[in-house]
Amino acid sequence: MATQERLTSRPFLALCLIAVLILVVYQTATISRERALADLQYRTAADLGRYSLSLQQELDRYKDIPKLISTHSELLNPLLHPGGDAEARASLYLEKVNETIGASDAYLMNSEGMTVAASNWDKEKTFVGRNFAFRPYFKDGISGQAGRYFALGTTSKKRGYFFSYPVHYRGKTLGVIIVKIDINDIENDWNDPLTDILVTDEDGVIFLSTRPEWKFRTLTPLSQDDLQRILSSLRYGEESLEALNVIKRKDRGDGTELVTLVDGDWASSESLDGVKTRQYLQQTRQVEDAGFNVSILANIKAVERQVFTNVLLASFSYGALVFLLLFLFTRRRVAEQREQFKRQEQQALESSEARVRAIIDNTHAGLITLDHLGRIESFNPTAEKLFGYPAEDVQGKYFSHLLAQQDRAVCWQHITTSTDDDTELMIEALGCREDNTQIPVELVIGRMIREGDRYFIVTVHDMTERKQYEQKLRKARDMLEHRVDERTEDLSRANARLLTEMEQHKHTQNELIQAAKLAVLGQMSAGINHELNQPLTAIRSYADNARSFLDINKPEPAQENLGEISLLTERMAKIIGPLKEFSRKTTGQLSPISLQAAKDGAMAIMYGQLAKAQVDIVWPENAAEVYMLGDMLRLEQVLVNLISNAMQAMDALSSPRIEISASQQNTMMSIAVRDFGPGVPERDLEKVFEPFYTTKLDKQGLGLGLSISHRIILSMGGQLTVTNHPDGGAVFTVLLPVVPSSVQA
Repeated sequence: MATQERLTSRPFLALCLIAVLILVVYQTATISRERALADLQYRTAADLGRYSLSLQQELDRYKDIPKLISTHSELLNPLLHPGGDAEARASLYLEKVNETIGASDAYLMNSEGMTVAASNWDKEKTFVGRNFAFRPYFKDGISGQAGRYFALGTTSKKRGYFFSYPVHYRGKTLGVIIVKIDINDIENDWNDPLTDILVTDEDGVIFLSTRPEWKFRTLTPLSQDDLQRILSSLRYGEESLEALNVIKRKDRGDGTELVTLVDGDWASSESLDGVKTRQYLQQTRQVEDAGFNVSILANIKAVERQVFTNVLLASFSYGALVFLLLFLFTRRRVAEQREQFKRQEQQALESSEARVRAIIDNTHAGLITLDHLGRIESFNPTAEKLFGYPAEDVQGKYFSHLLAQQDRAVCWQHITTSTDDDTELMIEALGCREDNTQIPVELVIGRMIREGDRYFIVTVHDMTERKQYEQKLRKARDMLEHRVDERTEDLSRANARLLTEMEQHKHTQNELIQAAKLAVLGQMSAGINHELNQPLTAIRSYADNARSFLDINKPEPAQENLGEISLLTERMAKIIGPLKEFSRKTTGQLSPISLQAAKDGAMAIMYGQLAKAQVDIVWPENAAEVYMLGDMLRLEQVLVNLISNAMQAMDALSSPRIEISASQQNTMMSIAVRDFGPGVPERDLEKVFEPFYTTKLDKQGLGLGLSISHRIILSMGGQLTVTNHPDGGAVFTVLLPVVPSSVQA
């Protein structure tokens, strides 16, 4: 009947396993895709900012040049006195200016829009004599305003960005000076194979792109009125301004869109009725005062590849787990059958082994640990009773003090022999009691390695009673000695395993503390990137200016710019320095530290997050006078964790505030961190320091921060407690020993 039930349950179990596999694959694919898209959005946002900044900086280099040269007399003369040599001199002047600034063209128009002088006066397609009154940049300039405009040249048929400025004389606008720059070099610098960059005007027309076939197309279809208006302005010549073939758009709610485009040139990543398409993650940023937008389209093929890899890994892990469980289940059944046979075989021996087992189970051995020189470190109560010495009287003395003279040489030779093996010494000897009497004992001296040095553990058994009953137990002696040897070996191996596990636990705890510190650094990475981005941008601007000054043989301003770059690098070093100190592993040594030093370290690490969240944090005014005994790096880590938790507890407050106070309580220094959040539920006050306990609903952490902080404070001889303030909010209190007066002196 049981066999039939197992057979009928197997198909149901298989269906359950398949259902769980489908659920695991679905959840893995969903979570992996969202995380991968979030990572892609973060990376492309940084690239978009960099491209936008470089484009804006390139344009800003020329924006004030028309204003600068508009007052030059060579430009006023042809407007005041048309004809003659004034126009030729103005053209020569503009040619020289154009060569100096590296622009595409520079030209001067009168109040009717007629070009009277141009830097390309000697070219076949010169602007001289041509009327550009229809251009918006002329209309802005003649109305007394500075103009900016992108268009396709009607004469040169080349793309250019135009800066215009009115030419004034005695309060009257006589004409407009225009500087045209070539933006092809900017486009050539954008060569990331995984992303495409687009620059569009206010109508959505693409005039810069890393994809040549997308130039002079639109992101969305234009209305007939807008299309006719753009064509009549000759802004883009005879280009048809067709829209890109967008199949689908999906708004992700974070300022980005998933865009599916028809792509006949590349291998398809998605097929819709035989049409080859490509899917992108699109982000757009407006360039201030420039009249255009910069968009970045990141191919999500890498996202799909990562999702596939994660799904494959999850499926493999799930399959391995299922096979492991089946293997363990089968192994357990085999073990149960073997145990059943063993019980049947051992029933005949139980009566004869009962007496021996009772002797072994009730034997209490004395345990003594020795240092590498053979001196006693610890003495358990059984050993105290056996030898008659209190533990404090024998600590630091040589172990041979407890043995008769004739037995000391063998034990001393085993302790002093340098060997890497784990050979144990087991002998029968005479032990010397405090009252000078001797008792027969059995000694087992085993070696163990601790912190790179050899130590020893001695197991002592009182043989007095065994000697007295030796004649009566002669028949059982062989079996008893065999059992004693096995028990001794098991105990030695258990002790060795225990020491190994203790070392592994200590190492794991240190690594967990280090991982928590690195997790804090990961949370602060966005703020640090923002802080470093500003000096990096300034360094680039100063470097460009220095190069420009050197090109025009002005070393003094160039040296000033290089000096500013040096100061900015010092500022970046000050930002990164505390993070390097915070991330390194601590030595574990306790020393006097001041609350001011711990405050400086914690605030250097948290200032970015505090500023971003607009948190008001209050420290004691006498922080420089508060001293305690501890480890600086570990105390900084605890303070960073408590401040970070307080900030997260006050996410819903418009004006978050954290108060930190210090006071001395007898021999302990108390540091209290209070927030003004909802506090800790009363039922959970005793659980907050347990591993994996957390109140965060959005899974922002694993619940290890407070547990690790609690262990850190305990390791420094202190305590970490939590209470709720009567006026609201939670109060976490750190207690550390005060610095002894002898140490302060």
